[in-house]
Amino acid sequence: MPTPTKGHRLGGSPAHERHILANLATALFQHGRITTTEAKARRLRPVAERLITFAKRGDIHARRHVLTVVTDKGVVHQLFTEIAPEFSERDGGYTRITKIGPRKGDNAAMAVIELVRGEPVAAKPRRRARRTEPAAAGSATPAAATSATATAAAEDEAPVTDEAPVTDEAPVTDEAAEVDDTDVDDADAAEDDAAEGDADKDA
Repeated sequence: MPTPTKGHRLGGSPAHERHILANLATALFQHGRITTTEAKARRLRPVAERLITFAKRGDIHARRHVLTVVTDKGVVHQLFTEIAPEFSERDGGYTRITKIGPRKGDNAAMAVIELVRGEPVAAKPRRRARRTEPAAAGSATPAAATSATATAAAEDEAPVTDEAPVTDEAPVTDEAAEVDDTDVDDADAAEDDAAEGDADKDA
C-alpha cells in the first residue's frame, strides 16, 4: 500500500476511499487518460503506478494482486498485455498530471492524469561501466592500463622536431677552413726550404 498522505481522506471512510481510487485506476487503464480533481489525481498516481509495476512482473501472483484492486478482468488483461509491455524500458514515471484550471460549478482545481505512452526513454550512462572500460580493453590490470595511458598521453604531448642530432664536434666554418689551408701552405713552404738547404750542403 502506498504511503498514507496527510489531510482529509477522499470520501467518508477508508473503504470509500479505496473504492474511489480503484474506480479511478480502472478508468485510467481503460481510457488512457481521465479528467478529475487535482487532489484525486495526486492520490491516484502512486496507486496506478504500483499496479503497472505489478503488471510488468507478469506472473500469476501479480495478476491476482492487481485483481484485488481492479475487479474488471478485461481491464486487467489490457493492463498486462498492452500497457505493461510499453513501459518495459521505463523505471517509474508512468503517469503525467496536467492542471487545466478550476471547475465552473464549485471552483475546484481540475487536472488531467494520463499514461505516458509512446515516448522514448533517455538511457542513463552508468559510472560502473565507464570504470571497467580500460580493464576490458586489455588483459592488464587497471593500474597498469592507467600507467600505460598516462605514458601514451605524455608521448603524444611531447613536441616532435626535425633538428639534427647534437654531436660533440664543433661546426666547421669558412674562417676555420681558411686558417687550416694557410697552415698547410706554410708547412709545405718550410719543407721546401729545408729540402733546398740540404741540397746546397750536399753540393
